[in-house]
Amino acid sequence: MTALRKICVVTGSRAEYGLLYWLMKHVDADADLQLQVIATGMHLSPEFGATYVHIQKDGFRIDARVEMLLSSDSATGTAKSIGLGVIGFADAFERLKPDIIVVLGDRFEIFAAAQAALIARIPIAHLHGGEITEGAFDESIRHSITKMAQWHFVAAESYRRRVVQLGESPDRVFNFGPTSFDVLSHLEWIDRPGLVTALGMSLKDPIFLVTYHPETLGRRQPVEALDELLSALEAFPDATVVFTYPNADAGGRGIMSRLERWVAANAKRAGLFVSLGQQRYLSAMREAQIVVGNSSSGLTEAPPLGKITVNIGDRQKGRLRPSSVIDSADDCESIVAAIQKALSWKSPATTAVKGEAGVSERIKNTLKAARLEIRKTFLDIEHTH
Repeated sequence: MTALRKICVVTGSRAEYGLLYWLMKHVDADADLQLQVIATGMHLSPEFGATYVHIQKDGFRIDARVEMLLSSDSATGTAKSIGLGVIGFADAFERLKPDIIVVLGDRFEIFAAAQAALIARIPIAHLHGGEITEGAFDESIRHSITKMAQWHFVAAESYRRRVVQLGESPDRVFNFGPTSFDVLSHLEWIDRPGLVTALGMSLKDPIFLVTYHPETLGRRQPVEALDELLSALEAFPDATVVFTYPNADAGGRGIMSRLERWVAANAKRAGLFVSLGQQRYLSAMREAQIVVGNSSSGLTEAPPLGKITVNIGDRQKGRLRPSSVIDSADDCESIVAAIQKALSWKSPATTAVKGEAGVSERIKNTLKAARLEIRKTFLDIEHTH
């Protein structure tokens, strides 16, 4: 009997798990494949909602848990977390002996997993490479993972070209579109009354869905930039504001404590959630008038839902975006002007990234048929001077 091909999915955050969910379902349902799941990072932290329980509730078995997240708000703490992660993933990979590691994006937890897989000679499949986010060190992590990976599943043609520019062979770079289209096409939406119950707060228009992450390469401290956003929100006293927690990046915990104080002072119109989960988050996005902050979801999920996004600062600078994404500097006056523009927006929102449902199944089929090998040839591109 031929051994099942073991495909190991590594997930460290609520957002990235949502984008991997349907790929995990397709792998798990394939009789020729064995799904392995490693949970790490924010999933295992009570501070960030212990979201590994959502993975289990979805019917997946967690084969390994890699504890790596220090309760620290500093760059030193983040660097140490990466080191702990490399050690933890080395042990997990040695025990599970996967044939392929699947990772998505650019977070430091995923960087640790990729390093351990590279040294263990385990091929890596990387989703969402080739993208640019100039305001965060995630940019460098993403491109580093590209160089460690054997297969690349990108979200757009310009991203495919950029991965090839990094020296990757075109026959290993696949532009099937973003897995978010699978998410949006299969989601069981919560209507407005149900969302009021699910969130435990009233939802009076206009509704702002706000997520603000630390801009790790920003010109000012994350809390200082957040204060500009909170000052801007004071100019819209009739708005209902639904906040989600930031990621566990350097400066993130300072943002969390500042948000807690602001929401407590504005309890009649604001709510703060450690983790909404995919269903509540996207349902809230569908009900909101605008999406505000610097999360990638404002550029990827919001436009297909017809929502206008106010994108603050440089964290997402370089990523594709449609005209319905309004870029704003990270000062109060600019943010107020951008929100006013968003609220008066008349044209329909469009999406800059094209695609349709079925992305996850195409990725699964590609990995199922792929030849397992580590070595690859650097593709030199001839330049004219």
